[in-house]
Parts: sequence; structure tokens; C-alpha cells
Amino acid sequence: MDETQDAPRQDAVPTDDPGPTPLADGSPDDLTQLDPRYKTMMRLVAGLFAIVLLVGATIAELAIPGWTGVVWAPVLLVVAYIVFYLPMRRYATRGYSLAEERLRVVRGVLFHSDTIVPFGRVQHIDVDQGPLERGFGLATLTVHTAGSHNASVSLPGLAHETALAMREDIRAAIRRDTR
Repeated sequence: MDETQDAPRQDAVPTDDPGPTPLADGSPDDLTQLDPRYKTMMRLVAGLFAIVLLVGATIAELAIPGWTGVVWAPVLLVVAYIVFYLPMRRYATRGYSLAEERLRVVRGVLFHSDTIVPFGRVQHIDVDQGPLERGFGLATLTVHTAGSHNASVSLPGLAHETALAMREDIRAAIRRDTR
């Protein structure tokens, strides 16, 4: 990849368009953040997991005599972390960039992943919606590539219309390259 592509042009004229929304963690990358509805969906999923933890804590409280309040206190702290902090942190560390010849996907709180998919390796593209995603108007864009290592890259948390537009942009870029 040519490094001069990513260098800012000295003769560029400033415009009113701010460009992609930077990630919330303040990183200087030119990444676009996911749809804000994705935060709410992740909190809902975390809340469903938290219910399982709370049911387990209740069963432990009832099954172990003398442990009243001993199990609930740490479980409530973990539930608060899982439902309120973790989804926001995950959202803040995810983003993407769609350039003319590549898709870049960045994610990860503990384990950071920065994946670049050159369009020349794309085999096919899926836009998927699960029941929760459909309810929130979101979709997951999955780009399948040639090769065996990381043969597919998923980008969840996109507005459904954005995912469809990205799929068409990638298809158009591939068609231009094959001509």
C-alpha cells in the first residue's frame, strides 16, 4: 500500500464538511463511528446477560444459608459494569473507514484489532439483520475474502441503509477494478 495516499495534501482547500466522525476515545484516526442506536442495542444485550447473573445470584442466596447479601453485592457491581460501562466502552473503540480500494475495521477494548480488507480480495458481501438489529434499524456488513486467515470481516452496528450503501459502494469499486 502506498503511504503517500494517507498523507494530507498541502494544497487541500478547507471545507465546511467535517468528514467522518472520529471515535469517541479521541483517537486521531479518520474512522467513522457506528450508529448511536448500537449503544442501546448493546446495553439491551448486556441487560439480558445481567438478568441471568441476577437469577444465579438469587438462587445462590436462597441455596446457601447465612449468605444473605454476600452474593448480591459483588453481582450488582458486575451487573452495573456490564450494563452501563462496557457497552459504552465497546462502542467508543469501534469504527470503520471506507476508502476507494479498502475497508478498514477497528475494534477491541482489551484486545485491539485493526483489519484492512483490500477490495481486490473480496469474494462476496452480506448484509445481515438479526431480530434485535431489525428492531433497532441496524445491520451487520460481512465482507468475505479470498484466503483462509480472517476470511471474513464483520462490521456490526451500521444503520441498515448505510450497510446497503456500503455494499453497493464496494461492489462498484470492485467492478471498476475488474474493467
